[in-house]
Amino acid sequence: MVRLKLEIKADLSHVTDLKPASDDFEYFFKVSCSSCREVHPKFVSLNRLEERAVSGGKHGTAHLIWRCSNCKHENTAKFDTSIPVRPYTADHSGTFSEVLVVECRGLEFIDFDPRGTWTCKSAESKTTFPDVEFEDGEWVEYDEKAAIPVQVSFLESRWIRA
Repeated sequence: MVRLKLEIKADLSHVTDLKPASDDFEYFFKVSCSSCREVHPKFVSLNRLEERAVSGGKHGTAHLIWRCSNCKHENTAKFDTSIPVRPYTADHSGTFSEVLVVECRGLEFIDFDPRGTWTCKSAESKTTFPDVEFEDGEWVEYDEKAAIPVQVSFLESRWIRA
């Protein structure tokens, strides 16, 4: 088993606490088989609330069960639910910061797509922006209370061993 943590890097302008908008957020990851190094051609989605039974019952349940099309191995991934999803704060703007941890058996994640609805709040007025969706890696809005533009530019992500 390998524990991988997802770190993201973004530029935040007048906002903080960027995080998925809900507990049933669909995360999209690019996956690679640890046995044969085959990379799945599409992003796969995982949801922290949806678990499936692992065949053979060795490890109970997993959030992702993927059979490699090349070597036919069944591989699994499970979010470490003991570690909550961490918001990306203004203090981390422009640097990598951990978002979540996943336990992987037979696979590794190699990329992350931030599609879906995120949320953040104004660093000045504390106004919550509940519908942050990235178009071409960016989100721009206006904070009426603070009378300033707010912005998130998603720069990159990386997977490292936890």
